[in-house]
Amino acid sequence: MPEQSGSAAAPEAPRPSGRAAAFFDVDNTMMRGASLFAVARKMYSRGAFSLRHALWIGAQQASFLVRGENLASVHRVRDQALALAAGILVDDMTALGDEIYDEFIASRIWPGTRALAQAHLDAGRPVWLVTATPLEVADVIASKLGLSGALGTVVDQHEGVYTGRLVGEILHGPAKAAAVGELAAREGLDLSASWAYSDSHNDIPLLTAVGHPVAINPDVRLRRHALAHHWPVYDFRRGRRAATIGLRTATYSGAVYGLWRGLKMMKRRFHG
Repeated sequence: MPEQSGSAAAPEAPRPSGRAAAFFDVDNTMMRGASLFAVARKMYSRGAFSLRHALWIGAQQASFLVRGENLASVHRVRDQALALAAGILVDDMTALGDEIYDEFIASRIWPGTRALAQAHLDAGRPVWLVTATPLEVADVIASKLGLSGALGTVVDQHEGVYTGRLVGEILHGPAKAAAVGELAAREGLDLSASWAYSDSHNDIPLLTAVGHPVAINPDVRLRRHALAHHWPVYDFRRGRRAATIGLRTATYSGAVYGLWRGLKMMKRRFHG
């Protein structure tokens, strides 16, 4: 199937064999960049961790934007984020959710992906986010977009304080497919009549769990897989990823430098 761009066409009607749903990844699928970085920026502005930690997370974000998602970097960000989360009040994170969305996420929502989600809602199908992002933030994004709900990574808490440990595994790769399968069993959903959308080859288990897999802004490996299996491909980015290593490196370096300048300005404002 030829690759799509620009405005998104409304998904076809579901087959009559069961109740269909749609499942959307968040990072680089529903929004540009990584939602966890938005959380980190907000927590840094509140003095929750150091400039060094913020720069490290920013470097991971820049790499994600240029190179796409890979399992090793996801695990590094997970471990660092969990360490930083230990001792933070759950109520504080929940209260910050709206600010994080309004200040950092809302402007990064891809209009084309949002239109696809709305087309499913208009057709009466539940629409769920499925993401490695902490559940508290995923719930806010789903609520702001008027979606049915979210499946996200659950961080352990004790007496209202994050412990820095996970409940189960990070919702990534095969874990997403398993979580969607459990949700389908609870909600009476027919996955063979459902849709799933993602940008990453790591989500191929999720995409193959449904009858209508769709690649959104795909990385190289997912694009290749999608085209080989005749899956629809939508690319809502302004330009295709840089073809040369030199341009890719320049883009990466510029993103890190811009982040460094921005965080220094934030630090000056925060400390007055």
